[in-house]
Amino acid sequence: MKTERSNKASSAQTSDQEANHSQKEKEAHEQQRVQANMDRVKHKFMVLSGKGGVGKTSVAVNLAVTFAKEEYQVGILDADLHGPNIPKMMGIDDQRLVGSQEGLLPIMTPTGVKVISIAFLLPSKDDAVIWRGHLKHNVIKQLLGDVSWGALDYLITDLPPGTGDEALSTAQLIKEVDGALIVTTPQDVALLDARKSITFCQQINIPLIGVVENMSGFTCPHCGYQIDLFKVGGGEKATQEMKVPFLGRVPLDPGMVISSDNGVPFVAKNPDSKVAEAFVQIAKKWRGLLEKKAAKEGKIG
Repeated sequence: MKTERSNKASSAQTSDQEANHSQKEKEAHEQQRVQANMDRVKHKFMVLSGKGGVGKTSVAVNLAVTFAKEEYQVGILDADLHGPNIPKMMGIDDQRLVGSQEGLLPIMTPTGVKVISIAFLLPSKDDAVIWRGHLKHNVIKQLLGDVSWGALDYLITDLPPGTGDEALSTAQLIKEVDGALIVTTPQDVALLDARKSITFCQQINIPLIGVVENMSGFTCPHCGYQIDLFKVGGGEKATQEMKVPFLGRVPLDPGMVISSDNGVPFVAKNPDSKVAEAFVQIAKKWRGLLEKKAAKEGKIG
């Protein structure tokens, strides 16, 4: 009887070991696919905000389009799983993903930016994503590894507000994130949370952190007088105190809301606006920082 129980216990232990070994092999294979995709991307960075309502996704979209207008190959990973708004803002929210031998194909926008979002996989635009951390990690892994991104100059990951699972999973899966761009508005409450995002990035060893101050000043369309609705300069002051680069200010323009709702990135429709000019300068400064970092590491810029 003892021998029989011993044999059963031994068999169960062997089965568990085989299952664990199989799971590790699967995870290693999935990570290899992520790495193979990321090896074809020159620069990978994340766009974060400490809190919602600061225009993080608008900055990610318009920055991506600004890069694309300069003839760079650009992709956006919409990792805001609970509020995936990138497709709506880029006018592709009625699209669905299709597969190829290389994997799922990202949706190409009219502005030349490739986009992947969980929104493309939901049965309805009204469906809520109710997932815990492990499921989120696996989905982000699939969006990075099972998608045929192709060769890109820039892959921008738009993350949800805060410093939760999605940001941590993205950094862990990509492994070599070039940097994080943190979006804030000038008021103290937003800056308080932005500083937490800076600390988060430093703690997980993101090598380059830059800050954009959004909604920074409003120019009256009738008289040209500038009104600082949310104050101004707070973002720059915070970067000086925390010793990270300040990338620039984006003025408040009501047209940004209209463009986002209509699915047309503002800088594509209004290339001569002050907003577009601000994004050109931010892109130039951020590109310079990324390429300087790549050159320092001996990589191709």
